[in-house]
Amino acid sequence: MNKIIAAWLIGLALILPQFGARSEEASPGDEIIGVWHTTGDRGDVKIFKRDGRYFGEVLNIAEPNWPANDKHGMGGKPKNDRYNPNPKLRDRPVIGIELMTEFVYARKNLWDEGKIYDPETGKTYKCKMILKSPNKLEVHGYIGISLFGRTVTWTRAEETK
Repeated sequence: MNKIIAAWLIGLALILPQFGARSEEASPGDEIIGVWHTTGDRGDVKIFKRDGRYFGEVLNIAEPNWPANDKHGMGGKPKNDRYNPNPKLRDRPVIGIELMTEFVYARKNLWDEGKIYDPETGKTYKCKMILKSPNKLEVHGYIGISLFGRTVTWTRAEETK
């Protein structure tokens, strides 16, 4: 009987670690994972990790609908990705767009090699992020070299309990 219990415990010890390995384990660089308020509280972006890289998705925007006097006749309708260079993507809603892609954790407080998409212009830029504090994230989009670009500061959203 003791051999059966011992075999069962050994088997359980071998199987249980596999259950914890199903999601990506926390690693250096995961500090940016979470929800961030964009500059001027124009919206919220959720940063997440997939396949070892970091991405960001639009969760919400302060003005989700086109204004009543929209020159394209979309007044009152949810904002779409109408400036996207790909005509097939122009009808997709702005909320839910994966606007940040392929960031890698370079070193302490720096994520690089990513891209950021601006749905207000339809343009995509190279991008890097610097975590200035646990609740302040500098997002720097640029063309060519990082000297030519723009930096905005995002603020971490408070955790909901």
